[in-house]
Amino acid sequence: MTRPDWTPHRRDDGELLGWIRPEGEHWAAVDVLGRPASAATEWLDAEAALEAHGIAWLADPWMLEGEAERPLRVRILEVTPDEEGVPGRIVVKIDDFGDMNRPATAQFVVEWPIPARLRPPRAGDPDPRTISR
Repeated sequence: MTRPDWTPHRRDDGELLGWIRPEGEHWAAVDVLGRPASAATEWLDAEAALEAHGIAWLADPWMLEGEAERPLRVRILEVTPDEEGVPGRIVVKIDDFGDMNRPATAQFVVEWPIPARLRPPRAGDPDPRTISR
């Protein structure tokens, strides 16, 4: 959860990239999903880590486990961090591959920071673009 001593770090256009938090005598970067984006380092290096990490990866496919027999390929729709005692959330939907003619796909809400069951794809994950028997 975000804390009062976490400092938001934004791009020039105002988009949140993450936070910089104290870590002993140093600082550490945390991305918008609540994951570490750097080890303990100097402030400017923590900022640079968030800048290099960016947020484009949010548009990548993800895998959600625990909702079906096999992991589901999903896309992130919303990331809302914890704020002032209100729990955060991450909203994902089953990947529709950008098909605007397809009916709306199922959405799932998971807790923030990102739980282990929402993860990047790995080799061997089911690929919904292929037909298997």
